[in-house]
Parts: sequence; structure tokens; C-alpha cells
Amino acid sequence: MFFSKPKSYLGVDLGAGGVKIVELKQEKKRPVLHTYGLTSQSQDIHQLFNSKGALAPSLSNFNNKNKTAEQSSATPPFDQAQVERYAQLIKSVCAGAKTISKTAVVSLPVSVLFHAVINLPPLKKEDLDKVLKAEVKKLLSRPIEDMILDYQVIKNEKNVKTQRVLVNAVPKELVLFYTQVFNLAGLRLESLEPESVALERALIGRDQSVAMIVDVGAERTNFYIIDQSAAVTHNSIEVGGVKINKILIDSLRIKEDLVEQLKYDYFGGLSKRNDTKLNREKFLNIFYPVIDPIVKEIQYGFELYLKQVGNEEKHPEKVILTGGASFMPYLADYISETFKLKCYVGDPWGRVVYQEGLKPVLNQIGPRMSVALGLALRNLV
Repeated sequence: MFFSKPKSYLGVDLGAGGVKIVELKQEKKRPVLHTYGLTSQSQDIHQLFNSKGALAPSLSNFNNKNKTAEQSSATPPFDQAQVERYAQLIKSVCAGAKTISKTAVVSLPVSVLFHAVINLPPLKKEDLDKVLKAEVKKLLSRPIEDMILDYQVIKNEKNVKTQRVLVNAVPKELVLFYTQVFNLAGLRLESLEPESVALERALIGRDQSVAMIVDVGAERTNFYIIDQSAAVTHNSIEVGGVKINKILIDSLRIKEDLVEQLKYDYFGGLSKRNDTKLNREKFLNIFYPVIDPIVKEIQYGFELYLKQVGNEEKHPEKVILTGGASFMPYLADYISETFKLKCYVGDPWGRVVYQEGLKPVLNQIGPRMSVALGLALRNLV
């Protein structure tokens, strides 16, 4: 009947580029790195629920807070082999990292998440839920009864007569899928969080300025504008590490299984030496199919944000890069020069205590671990 707080906190990021986990402990009121683990194999987790598909029956009575997957009478709309495959993968990574926590905070794939900022007139708290659901119902592509909703009221600037509400919604069958996966892996699913929330927690924290996080992943690059510690816009394009790898394979004529190591060696070497302007322009031209869409989407995102009611006078201050491909040489400088803003690769370990000897390897893998670290920080900040 009595529950003590867990002594460690586990964040699990199931991304297209692999599984990443971070486990933190709290010592003297500070988060301390206990262990971490990651894989590099591509995953199809972002594609499992992309189509509208048939909904699972009886999911309307599914409550993740007090029911386990075994207790649910719903017939899952997914292959049980998928559950077992992901459960075994998570179990293997946790075993290799020697994690001790039996509960986990897990990331939600951007591809299945409904995200919107809705403007409403000032409402009493007891009326907000009803009015908000009515507005969200108009925007959803599937019945609201099949979704789990979460919302946050964003603090308004002075003299603004509307209230902005940040809404996230996810299909109930996806929650069921994740619950089954983690139960089978021997972990209790404590919470599911959007990647944007985890990234904001890891890379921005209490900073109230307007910033954009650009997450350059394996298959997609996601763009989040963070305003008052909330992701108020989200855009995504199909550009990422896979496209970078293809450019390297085609231009250097190397085998696919060697490209990841070459990328780290090649990009690392370029970032450590003082290249001439000619070499930089040559590099930017080679990777133009990746860099140009990213820059255009940043411009589009800022323009969209500044046109929203109440944002006309705001000034974005910085762009923070993260994700496995964010270390691309010259990318941060090019973005900074284009938009006259500060741009840099974010350091997710900046709020965490760790052994000094781990610094070189943590710096190398840091951008890939931002989401997992932000999830692990959920109960610590």
C-alpha cells in the first residue's frame, strides 16, 4: 500500500535510428548519470501506425494509468511478433547497460502524434475541457474517442485577450502497443511523452526565450519552436542521416556497411581543422540536398510562428541542433550566418553529473541521446 520513489530514472527513446536509453540517479538533489546504452540498427517504429487503419475494438475503456495490457480485453491491431521483437531489443540494451530501474519514461513517435496550438476565448477551468475537446474533434482525422488527449495552457503576453492551449493526442492502440512491449521487456511504462517535451527539458530547461530545436534524425528532421518552455510549432521533413549516408556512398564509392564509421571520421576530421573557404563551399555544395531543405524549413517555421496572434513582436534568439546528423560540419555556422542568430549543437549532458573520463564518448554520442536523457530527467527537474 505504500510506495517509495524509485532510486533511478530510465528514459527510453525508440527512434528510427535505433534504441537509446539513459538511466539517471539523484544524488544531493542533482541528476547523476548511472548508465546508458544505444543501438544503431534502423527500426520501423515510426511506420507501425502511420496509416489510419482499423481501430482496435473495445479500446475506449482502456486506461493506461490503472490497467495493464493483459487486463485489457482489446484485440491488438498489430502483430504480436512486433511486440516480442521490440521487447527483446529493449531487454537486450538494458541488460548490456546493466540498468536497475523497473519503470521507464518513453518517447512518442512524432509521426503518430497530433499536435496543435488552439486559440480560445478566456474560459473558466471547469468549461475549458469541454470546449477544447469540441475544437480538437474538428481537427482530428479519427474519432476523438479513440485518442488520448493531453493539453497545457500557455501563458499569454499582457493585453492578449485569448488563451492559447497546446494539445497533444495519440491513438489509444499505440499506448496499448507500448504497454505490451514494456511489460514483456520487464519494465513498467510510467509515462509516454512527445519527443519535443524531452528535447526541451534536456536542451533548454528554464530558458524562457524563443528558440528553435532542429532534430536531425535518421530518416526525418523535426523542427520545434519553443516558447515559454513549450513546443508551440512542429514541422517535419524527410531529410536526415540516411540521405547523408547516400551522398557519401555515391560520391566516395564506398560500401554501405562502412559509411557510419567513415562519416564519424570524415566529419570529425573536417570539424577539427581550419578549412579554406573553397573547401567549405565544396562541402556545402555536395550536401546541398540535405542542407537546403533544412534551411528553408527553418525559415518557414519562423515565418509561420511570427504570423500567429500574439507573436508579431517576438524575436527568436537561437537555433539548437540535435540528433545523430547534427554534427555535420559547417551546418551550424551556415544557419547562424543565414538567419543572423546563434546556432550550435546542443549539449544534453550539461545538466547532468558524470565521470570526467566519459566526456569524449558522451560528447560524440550526445546529440543522439538528447531525447532519452530528457525523458530520464522527467522526475528530476
